[in-house]
Amino acid sequence: MCGAGISVSAGIPDFRTPGTGLYSQLERFGLPEPEAVFSIKFFKNNPKPFHMLARELFPGNYGPTPTHYFMKLLHNKGLLLRCFTQNIDSLECLAGLPKAAVVAAHGNFDSAHCIKCDHEHSLDHVKQAVFSDEICYCTKCGGLVKPDIVFFGEQLPDRFYEQMDQDFPACDLLLVMGTSLVVQPFASLIDAVPEHCPRVLINRERVGEGTGTMGILSRMLGLGGSGGFVFEGDEGCYRDVLYLGDSDDGVRDLAQLLGWDKDLEDLIADNSRAEKSDSKL
Repeated sequence: MCGAGISVSAGIPDFRTPGTGLYSQLERFGLPEPEAVFSIKFFKNNPKPFHMLARELFPGNYGPTPTHYFMKLLHNKGLLLRCFTQNIDSLECLAGLPKAAVVAAHGNFDSAHCIKCDHEHSLDHVKQAVFSDEICYCTKCGGLVKPDIVFFGEQLPDRFYEQMDQDFPACDLLLVMGTSLVVQPFASLIDAVPEHCPRVLINRERVGEGTGTMGILSRMLGLGGSGGFVFEGDEGCYRDVLYLGDSDDGVRDLAQLLGWDKDLEDLIADNSRAEKSDSKL
């Protein structure tokens, strides 16, 4: 499970960090609240702020981080069951993960549809409008077109629920990286693994602890679990591990403990050379 924190070292701001997060940067657009940029109701009335944000996040502007390559390394070694990501930047696949290995819980820029007639449009159609500082309209009905990113007020993709039911009961180690575990139902996935499954949080701050809303949602979704992390020093801790720090530092330390540090650095270096070669073409 991963969130915006794993892409920060790529140059993409996270959403919620005061002052530097994307929500803070959106204040200049005069939104009723920062989250309105991802509100389908607001988008229908004023798509301009989202288009300006889309231009910043559009695929091709950024490259994968060491954390993305660590997930690719897990895949190469046959150990990655699935990557559930909140991110819309598609950097997991850019790092080499096949699409089948990734569940983009909140969608991404891989496809786009008209919100009125559901006609599919190419990413180039969206890109041309976004980078021309224009609104993207449907060529069929004239409705608004947006990338298939899940907005507040929209349902998560069916694949999210299908893979959740299939993958989490089979999980034997859950890595949670770079996420505030605020947005539901994604946050409650930490309680979807079996009770004996170890869970590791690699994050700049402690999140996902306690029963509260997370426990209630877990029970409503039938996920079971204790309703959040219980870390060392807290009563009931027996399987949860906390690493406080950047996700890149965390995966490098983990790779070193596993004896994979050279494998990880070689993977990063190989892809860096490939990117430089592509840029010269």
